[in-house]
Amino acid sequence: MKQNTKDWIQHSSALMMLVSGIVLAMLSFFLNNYDIKENVLWYIAQTLIYAGSIFGVSIFITGKFGELHSFIDKIRKDMKKDEP
Repeated sequence: MKQNTKDWIQHSSALMMLVSGIVLAMLSFFLNNYDIKENVLWYIAQTLIYAGSIFGVSIFITGKFGELHSFIDKIRKDMKKDEP
């Protein structure tokens, strides 16, 4: 599986979870006389945790790989300068 496909699947599933949480909250709020049940709040919290973990982990890993790439490039440039 390509890296781009994996990212697309992760981000789309996180967005679908967020949308489902928002839709469920709106339906619960308007259909239950402006009251959101405890179960609905739990589901919304789980969707936020899932989406946050997907986006946060991917951003963190991308940043760390960028730092590693910069570090390796710096070492390569230093090695080229030291060559006779």
